[in-house]
Amino acid sequence: MAQSNESELPKIDLTTFFLSISSAAFIGLGIVPPGFQNEGETPKVDLELARQNIDLLELMHEKTKGNRTPDEDRLLEQLLFETRLRYVETQRKLSKT
Repeated sequence: MAQSNESELPKIDLTTFFLSISSAAFIGLGIVPPGFQNEGETPKVDLELARQNIDLLELMHEKTKGNRTPDEDRLLEQLLFETRLRYVETQRKLSKT
C-alpha cells in the first residue's frame, strides 16, 4: 500500500466536483483566477466550453436530486445561477463587438 503524502490532492466529494465543473465554465467565459494566465494576457472566451460545463452542472442537478445535502443543494443552485448569468452577459458582450 502506498504511503500517504501531504502534497496529495484532497479527496473529491460532491461539493468539490461541482466547484470543479463551475470553475471550468468560468474559465470558458474568460473569468480566470489570478495566476492562471500570463501577465497582460487577455483571457480567451470559449462559449462552447462554458456551455458544455453549464450543461454538465444541469445534468448533475437532475441526476443527484434527492441525494444532496441542503448545503450541496444551495451550492449547486448558486453555481447554476452564477454560471448562467455570466454566460448570458458574456454572450451579449461578444455580440456587441
